[in-house]
Amino acid sequence: MTSAKAGSASAQDPSSFTMGMWSIGAGALGAAALALVLANTDIFLSKPLRATLEYLEEIDLKTLEKEPRTFKAKELWEKNGAVIMAVRRPGCFLCREEAADLSSLKPKLDELGVPLYAVVKEQIRTEVKDFQPYFKGEIFLDEKKKFYGPQRRKMMFMGFVRLGVWNNFFRARNGGFSGNLEGEGFILGGVFVVGSGKQGILLEHREKEFGDKVNPVSVLEAARKIKPQTSASEKK
Repeated sequence: MTSAKAGSASAQDPSSFTMGMWSIGAGALGAAALALVLANTDIFLSKPLRATLEYLEEIDLKTLEKEPRTFKAKELWEKNGAVIMAVRRPGCFLCREEAADLSSLKPKLDELGVPLYAVVKEQIRTEVKDFQPYFKGEIFLDEKKKFYGPQRRKMMFMGFVRLGVWNNFFRARNGGFSGNLEGEGFILGGVFVVGSGKQGILLEHREKEFGDKVNPVSVLEAARKIKPQTSASEKK
């Protein structure tokens, strides 16, 4: 009698086993769906720590010449202000798209007397040279990645499940932009419009996800607020 009971207990109803497997599968799908939804919100995105003018002024930059010159970043905007792009990765087709957008403002920026610059965090082979057709300003090296701070933010593989990122991918591809996978591309970049002298930071756009580019209209509006420094001779 005892062995018969044991046999019946071990031979479970196949339908209950199937229901159990369906429950596990449904739970896994539900968890995956929830993760996908959360990945497309800003809940897990690191919040940028805004830069101060004092922080930006003391950043060391290098020219990209054969004999590079190191200088303080404040030289870029001291007299006439500046528009500065902190490039996430020169070979990225999304960064090239944003660079082209900013370069389209160059004629109007020239009228205002406001220079356009970019900084990169590394110089790999011909990456900067290959980036220059998309960017119509001078480019400098920020070896310590200070323009990507004060608190560096990264987007890792979560970026590839964000719908906004895929929309950005398709937008740039449809625009005819292409790129490569050379270099570090997880530290997010941004765009600054800095006034002359001590006028301050007039616009600070921090990339929240891959391809989150600045609004060119906002850049131009901020550039129009720049008040160029006048020399003592000009005042006389």
